[in-house]
Amino acid sequence: MTAPAMWSCEAEGFRTDQPVGWLRFDAAYWQAEPTPRFFFSRIARFESIAFAAVDDDGTMRTATFAENEATTFAGGPVFRLPLPELRPDTAVLLVRIDRPHSVPLLAEARLAADPLSPHWSMTQMMVLAMVIGMLLLPLLFDLGFFAVLRERFVALHAVMVVAMICYVLFAGGLISLVVSLPVAVVAIAGPLAWAVGCGTSALFLAKFLEVDAQSKQMHILTKAVGIWTIIVPGFFALQLHATQTFDDWLYFYTFMPTIAVISAALVEAVLRGSRSARFVTVAWIPLILASIERLWRGLGVYVGPPELDLLLFVATGFEVTIISLAIADRFFAIRRERDEAVENAEELSRLSERDSLTGLMNRRAITARFPELIAKGFDTFALVDLDRFKEVNDVHGHQAGDAALVASAEALRVRGGRDSIPVRLGGEEFVVLLRGPDAINRVEALRRAIPLHVARKIPGLEKPLTASMGVVEMPRSATGGMTFEDFYARADTLLYDAKKAGRNRMNYERMKIFSEAPAPRSGRRNRAA
Repeated sequence: MTAPAMWSCEAEGFRTDQPVGWLRFDAAYWQAEPTPRFFFSRIARFESIAFAAVDDDGTMRTATFAENEATTFAGGPVFRLPLPELRPDTAVLLVRIDRPHSVPLLAEARLAADPLSPHWSMTQMMVLAMVIGMLLLPLLFDLGFFAVLRERFVALHAVMVVAMICYVLFAGGLISLVVSLPVAVVAIAGPLAWAVGCGTSALFLAKFLEVDAQSKQMHILTKAVGIWTIIVPGFFALQLHATQTFDDWLYFYTFMPTIAVISAALVEAVLRGSRSARFVTVAWIPLILASIERLWRGLGVYVGPPELDLLLFVATGFEVTIISLAIADRFFAIRRERDEAVENAEELSRLSERDSLTGLMNRRAITARFPELIAKGFDTFALVDLDRFKEVNDVHGHQAGDAALVASAEALRVRGGRDSIPVRLGGEEFVVLLRGPDAINRVEALRRAIPLHVARKIPGLEKPLTASMGVVEMPRSATGGMTFEDFYARADTLLYDAKKAGRNRMNYERMKIFSEAPAPRSGRRNRAA
């Protein structure tokens, strides 16, 4: 029987933009081989497949199967259907595929007598299992990294890894080792997982690269193409029968912007000196090349053996492994940056709570810690003011004045011991908090130590630099609810009285409880120095 001219025996030119695809197997196909009993092809969606076995005398035996009647099995990404009886005088087998959604569904169709004949070799299945193992380990790394480093790019990479695992399981046919699923589920899950994985890869890249590794426009474009890839190729991956005439080639064509933008983003980032981009480039070059090869086969540019899919699977495992190393590198870099930032913040906090001249705690710090210190027993509040300090500045200069402040601070710090906390409020004014027994005598000793220490540190002063104090002592049982301002206001009144009485003296009170804070004195800042 001579094949009409309309039949093409070339290994290319298969089309899925027609509602029906036809395949023809002449008897020569199975001569010298056991008579075929099964039809095999690459898993993809279709509406129905009809077989017609035509004998030399024109007798015809037919069989028609819906998509849900096809059998998937653990032999690679293939399905099988039983054939009508092929007899010794059968001349041709015609196959009508209604609404084919994939070129490989037509191009990789085979006939065989053995129901497991087209299964992938054990080596190929082991390669796929190895790829799955390569993908699982980075997923565990991602979970561990995310528990420590709550960075979004780690979560995106985990999603990407899960999508790639699903792709290998479904597109490689390994899922059939675990469970028998309908052709439609397997056919959709593989391409959909690839679309989600590729789209998430673009979103990952936008978050993973250093801040200055991308221009603003490229950063926006990278995120946009990620969303595009999840939505648009993801939609065509559903292989709806209503979109059968165009979803196959559009699925592959709509990946082209993704490949172009990701490639451009990597080139830009590498040229900008991004360390992370160098890792990603090494990881993604094999994957991009394998994806382009799969795209050409998917569009029917040429027909290659199914084993070529292993290139894409292996490239996927390689990519995820290298990216995991990149994430680990970025993880340690971010940890270093965060540790440095924490140290800098702590240092700034320490500086903000210390007087820059004397090194003592400042008013901001003591105000914040005051309730805690009161609870620890620091219930004696001494407000210290240097007498006639302005004359030191006027006669000896501000350098001598600063030295006098430093010497006064040293006297309060060194002589005070563990149970006293000196604070510089500003100008020539200090506060000393004390706890423990005999606090009044101890604080008086501190006051007397100031002129002696200043005289030793700054020889040549015309007059001793004395100090006046206002001291409030209150039992711990009566300090509840008292604030720094309450103590300061009472001590300030006592200090004013000491100044008014002639300076160089201490005025103190032992209080049980304050009914209310004393009103601020008028002219507080105009008191005699």
